[in-house]
Amino acid sequence: MEMETVPNGSSPSSTTTTNASVTTTAASAAAVAAAISPNAPSSKLNLLSESLKLEHQFLRVPFEHYKKAIRANHRIVEKELSAVINGVSDAAESDMSRDDAVHHLNSLVSRLQGLKRKSEEGSRTENLQAQRCRARLDHLESADPENLSDWHDTRLKRILVDYMLRMSYYNTAVKLAESSNIQDLVDIDVFHEAKKVIDALQNKEVTPALAWCADNKSRLKKSKSKFEFQLRLQEFIELVRAENMMRAITYARKYLAPWGSTHMKELQRVLATLAFKSNTECTTYKVLFESKQWDYLIDQFKQEFCKLYGMTLEPLLNIYLQAGLSALKTPFCYEDDCTKEDPLSQESFRKLASPLPYSKQHHSKLVCYITKELMDTENPPLVLPNGYVYSTKALEEMAKKNDGRITCPRTGLTCNYTELVKAYIS
Repeated sequence: MEMETVPNGSSPSSTTTTNASVTTTAASAAAVAAAISPNAPSSKLNLLSESLKLEHQFLRVPFEHYKKAIRANHRIVEKELSAVINGVSDAAESDMSRDDAVHHLNSLVSRLQGLKRKSEEGSRTENLQAQRCRARLDHLESADPENLSDWHDTRLKRILVDYMLRMSYYNTAVKLAESSNIQDLVDIDVFHEAKKVIDALQNKEVTPALAWCADNKSRLKKSKSKFEFQLRLQEFIELVRAENMMRAITYARKYLAPWGSTHMKELQRVLATLAFKSNTECTTYKVLFESKQWDYLIDQFKQEFCKLYGMTLEPLLNIYLQAGLSALKTPFCYEDDCTKEDPLSQESFRKLASPLPYSKQHHSKLVCYITKELMDTENPPLVLPNGYVYSTKALEEMAKKNDGRITCPRTGLTCNYTELVKAYIS
């Protein structure tokens, strides 16, 4: 369920880079595949090439994080330099005493020193993200078509860490990454950023989520996100729940009114809670005060977060498992007598495969209900008078034990072995 977004750069050069981000990551994987072991057999090379095409998120996430760090540093520099230049201009135009001028210039120097510290810290962050991008490209280049077992083992660990992070098993994910020495190949710091917001929303606090929206305002606006609006609505609802009506009205004028041109109907519905209040029995407004609204905000944040970083909305583990289950799913898998060897005999796999279509079978395969063995020309199917089909081997053994009599295990019908009709498989 991957969704593409085009992030917003802060300069012409960054915009050009941003618009090419999806193409860049896909092209990088293709280039890596082309560069690896050109003398390897074509079948193995093709298999590796197809495998690398699935690594879009692997390259995209650190790249997006890197661009985010660059944009943040650029904004800080622009803001501080603008303030210093304006300060110098004000000092030049005003009639200050010598002492006041020295004091004013000292304050500007202190501000520039602070900017230098922030720039150095930002530079370290950028270098860290660039190093992470380089480490991931090196990892893809290390794939050897002749010996992929170690590489696939590392990928499996990456997928497991991704699943744990999405399921909020942060400590376990960190331990697995550290023990496997794959810290640069997983997105722990990115998910820790999300964890702070999710924990706050679980505690019914919107401040960290609003701060996150402010940090990513331009990109959320470009994707026409409603997340900040939903947060504002929920904060308004909490004021109404506390029966602080005057603060709620003031809040609505300041934070909700700007959204009126695009979300008037939702705004009108929420503002009506001033009259109905939190103890209302009216279903239309009662649902706004239910705790599940916070769960909805958490789900919406996860979707916006994944879109922002170019991640799949589903865990990678689910996607890979569903790819395999789609080749195994048949109507027989959901019957009570499904063999235990079939992964879809387990309820957890059945739930995961529920949205998937049945596997397309070009050739029919008949499995005997009694022996669970394949029915073919060596063990042809026999049809009972009631229309049920079983293998020759199973019915011959049954006839030997019952003096030539056959009993259908499903309906209980009894007949002679001579009454059976052979069926032919085309």
